[in-house]
Amino acid sequence: MSTKSAAALAILAFVAFTPGMMAQDQAPPQKAPVKMAKPQASPKEQNLQEYVKLLREDVRSQKSAVMSAVMQLDPDEAAKFWPIYRDYDAELSKLNDLRVANIEEYSKTYNQMTDAKADELIHNALDYQKQRGELLAKYYERMKQSMGAITAARFLQVEHQLLLIIDLQIASSLPVAGS
Repeated sequence: MSTKSAAALAILAFVAFTPGMMAQDQAPPQKAPVKMAKPQASPKEQNLQEYVKLLREDVRSQKSAVMSAVMQLDPDEAAKFWPIYRDYDAELSKLNDLRVANIEEYSKTYNQMTDAKADELIHNALDYQKQRGELLAKYYERMKQSMGAITAARFLQVEHQLLLIIDLQIASSLPVAGS
């Protein structure tokens, strides 16, 4: 195994076991859902909102560190890569708000789940996954045009791996419907 591959594997393993990773796309556990849009939140809700915000920022820095280590860009490549990646990350953050809202709705309605609500939540989750796939495709094309297909493929592979780790952590923390 090359040094580059070993370093990438070690970093991915570290990120996989970092508890804060799951906070990128989800609210805190069901018992204390975050009310993102409530203008006059209680002090407890405000604290939870700040905690989620901090964890999201930490995840972004961790993802950036992993991306940097695996991409191993020279200064000229980095000057092209990072502005595109920042644009991607900003769009992903906005898209993740849909996921957070869906998880919050799931936590609110879990104990009174109906067929109609389950269907709505699953369609919302599938729509999120579809939009995230379209976003990745869009930024793969931008990277490819700017830096070539090999570098774009490396970006997509690493980002996909990180998203899978995050998805697994989120999915494993949510109760199965109807349990």
